[in-house]
Amino acid sequence: MNNVKRISIQKTIGKGYADFWNFKGRYRVCKGSRASKKSKTTAINFISKLMQHPNANLLVIRKTFRTLKDSCFAELNWAITKLGVQQYWDAKESPLELTYKPTGQKIYFRGLDDPLKVTSITVKVGYLCWMWIEEAYEILNEADFDILDESIRGEVPEGLYKQVTLTFNPWNEKHWIKKRFFDAKEDIDILAKTTNYLCNEFLDDADKRVFERMKRDNPRRYQVAGLGDWGIVDGLVFENWEELVFDKNEILKRSNTKTAFGLDFGYTNDPTAFFCGIVDQEAKEIYVFDEIYKEGMSNKIIFEEVERKGYKKEKIRADSAEPKSIDDLWNLGMKNIKRARKGPDSINNGIQTIQDYKIIIHPSCVNFLTEITNYTWAQDKFGKKMNKPIDDFNHMMDAMRYALEDIQGDVFSFD
Repeated sequence: MNNVKRISIQKTIGKGYADFWNFKGRYRVCKGSRASKKSKTTAINFISKLMQHPNANLLVIRKTFRTLKDSCFAELNWAITKLGVQQYWDAKESPLELTYKPTGQKIYFRGLDDPLKVTSITVKVGYLCWMWIEEAYEILNEADFDILDESIRGEVPEGLYKQVTLTFNPWNEKHWIKKRFFDAKEDIDILAKTTNYLCNEFLDDADKRVFERMKRDNPRRYQVAGLGDWGIVDGLVFENWEELVFDKNEILKRSNTKTAFGLDFGYTNDPTAFFCGIVDQEAKEIYVFDEIYKEGMSNKIIFEEVERKGYKKEKIRADSAEPKSIDDLWNLGMKNIKRARKGPDSINNGIQTIQDYKIIIHPSCVNFLTEITNYTWAQDKFGKKMNKPIDDFNHMMDAMRYALEDIQGDVFSFD
């Protein structure tokens, strides 16, 4: 390119990220609340840097590959448009990648659910020197991060540098990221920072009122989702669980196993949550093998997504608080959907029954993993535990309870 395009980074992304933008050490780690600009700032930063460094290539990672298209890939395309450089970039969805046309540099996208594809990348131009791990909180096993970290290796020419960037919401203070990066003593190779919505000058009054209501109505969530503080997790509702790769078809070959599907409705502020599990009543195990978890889903979109995944004909228990939505889904073709049975103490009774089981969670079920690691017993104003769970991180948890109502027999009788 002969033309030089000059932009004002401060006008484009605002304030609060100068140190993040300019840091060249090995680890650049940013935890932040909702609307803190962290993902959009990171996307603009990488597009800008790649166009300045003709030998650099970027690898973008999330725990599951299927989540990349609607998150990082979309954010990077947004950044390209925001910078007005669309004519220089080529976007492909199969395979998912972005190419800087003047040099052939690439942005690669990979999920940890296919580790061989992560470790086998060979770049055609320059060096694979940068990595962006979005929603890094989803990576619960530090050893998985170490494998990723080791993939950014080797010498790079003068003027270039190797760097791993992690961005995430800080739901749980016990996560390995806190100890490794935020609790580390002074280290020139680590920048660990916290951002929140207060540094986002582009929010309007309606956006700000969302956080004001959160501060008033849900102070615990406000500390994390509003201010970006670490979530303090004490008194988990479900403690007997593990993350494990398994083949659902092999599990279903066992005797005394049944599938279980549950649906919790959401829309604007809360996600719709769809739980897919297998119950082994003899082994006292619940296997969580798939999920749907998304905001803004109309009933038609819910039906289409359930149908696409192949679960339309399954017996599904759904939140009885929305009978109209259940009727809509039945009319669309989900003929085995039924209302969940709710009654006095149905939440606690369901929890107590599930607590007798070990819950095995497939790594692809990242939203279920996030909820179960944050679903705790509520506390009163004196900090004393109450005999009810918090009204938060409960969408997949509720969907699981509904699903398990459909398992017949004394073991799963929640009436």
